[in-house]
Amino acid sequence: MLPTPVAAPAAVLPRSATPRVRALDIVRGLVMVIMALDHTRDFWGATPVRPEDVTQASALLFFTRWITHFCAPTFVFLSGCSVYLYAQKRADRSAVSRFLLTRGLWLILLEIVLLTFILTWSHDLILLLVIWVIGAGMVLLAGLLWLPRWVLAALTFIILAGHNLVPNINVTTAADAGRALLCNGPFAVPVLGRTVLVGYSLGPWLGVLLAGYLAGPWFQLPLPERNRRLRWAGVVLLGLFVVLRFTNWYGDPVPWSVQPSGPLHTVLSFLNVTKSPPSLLFVSLTLGVALLVMSQVETATGRLSEVLRTFGQVPFFYYLLHFALISSAAWVWTMLTFGRAVNFAFVSAKDWPPAYVPNLGRVYLVWVLVVLAMYWPCRWYQRFKQQHTYWWLSYL
Repeated sequence: MLPTPVAAPAAVLPRSATPRVRALDIVRGLVMVIMALDHTRDFWGATPVRPEDVTQASALLFFTRWITHFCAPTFVFLSGCSVYLYAQKRADRSAVSRFLLTRGLWLILLEIVLLTFILTWSHDLILLLVIWVIGAGMVLLAGLLWLPRWVLAALTFIILAGHNLVPNINVTTAADAGRALLCNGPFAVPVLGRTVLVGYSLGPWLGVLLAGYLAGPWFQLPLPERNRRLRWAGVVLLGLFVVLRFTNWYGDPVPWSVQPSGPLHTVLSFLNVTKSPPSLLFVSLTLGVALLVMSQVETATGRLSEVLRTFGQVPFFYYLLHFALISSAAWVWTMLTFGRAVNFAFVSAKDWPPAYVPNLGRVYLVWVLVVLAMYWPCRWYQRFKQQHTYWWLSYL
């Protein structure tokens, strides 16, 4: 879920002249903290049942996974907002387009090389996850930003409202994989002797990025007007979610149903919308809540908001470092506990060590420790970015 807001190169505009929008940083920091919970669960608390399986998962396991659904769409949406705000600081649209192209390609490269290395120890995989889809979205936006805004608005509506009409593709050939990149849920395909795991399809996530880009002008409005628009947009999206979800008419491939295990699991079924690929109802629910939160936090004060703002100002640094910390610590833990390194994020249950027992308490404890450990390096890097104007800081 990621990227760093696109900051202007120092030779063009000094950082002191480009005040940041507090609400964007605070909300970005909040979803990054929540995001770490899901990644900790992957490496430290794998379970034999899927957390989204409301017929078998406990409510705590379900909500441990469900709350993290808000991270990726909010991250991608805020990336679109940041692209728009960056573009307003540059008179030359060509320069903006070139920056998006190079930054997008850089993100894709880092996903394939660095993040794959950090996450897939003991597995011969290449990952295409949220960083790749943000990078690919930026590459496309480098060209799309030349189009009139009404065309971008129409394209965004078509993508988000219509992609659920496109059926998943059974990937058996390279051509299938190319088409599946646009609309499918997770799939794996062999490429040059390695398995490429595609967790994020480009099409619907491009729609989320464009939505953020189109909402960018709201963050240049006076605060009361901005918050009014954010609140109304959030209410409309949540209203759309409730109506479409209640009727099971359209917007998600998995309808909700009354559960024999009781009313609580029926509620879980209602909330259990599809992330991969993100359905219309998934986007409506997650962005609806995110917009409402953004309408409330611009004037937030206190220690917690400042901590979240610190994380939100260095998102890419946080993203790389938290994964390195979670993954490397899991390697050490499994070596000491089971006598061999076990990558629970990718190994199937049949290959788990006999002594392994899933434990959500362990997951929450490690999550809290990781977030606490992340604050000081993120604070250092935040100050480093504020005090220096190197061009390469825009890429990190």
